Amino acid sequence: MHDLTGTWNLDPAHSSVGFVVRHAMVSKVRGTFTDAAATLTVDGEAPERSRVTASVKTGSLNTGNADRDAHVRGEDFFDAESYPEMTFESTAFRVDDSGNGTVEGNLTIKGVTKPVTLAVETFGVQTDPSGNVRAGFEASTSIDRTAFGIDFNAPLNSGGVLLSTKVDIEIEGSAIKA
Repeated sequence: MHDLTGTWNLDPAHSSVGFVVRHAMVSKVRGTFTDAAATLTVDGEAPERSRVTASVKTGSLNTGNADRDAHVRGEDFFDAESYPEMTFESTAFRVDDSGNGTVEGNLTIKGVTKPVTLAVETFGVQTDPSGNVRAGFEASTSIDRTAFGIDFNAPLNSGGVLLSTKVDIEIEGSAIKA
């Protein structure tokens, strides 16, 4: 078992908080948020009492296309000016002895809070060359973006719509022990 007991802070320089959404019914668009923070407190005696809080600055969206990024940051999608942050706060941990399992919690986007379940896999604990104790992990979930008030869409001439309502959230993280 990985000893994850203690408090850990996300290292944004070695982590990625991203999403994937189907576009035009034929391809996928990927994006990341470059400004994210998270704190995880793991209770080694009772892992179910562990907690995580996270925040992402919606204005830090990057899809690799400046025009698209400006549109998605705008009122049709995140409305980053009015809602500069989305947050996650855990409500339940269900992990096995190797640190894998699920984390349930409340995700808030555009002022709307909904429960989500993240599938989590951890990859160990190592000390890096600078002496930082690090834990590696991946977490993922899927949401219906319209449930959070992100309901922009456009019809396609051939039928269907421009964007899927399903959005996959993918987190690849490196956390440093506090």
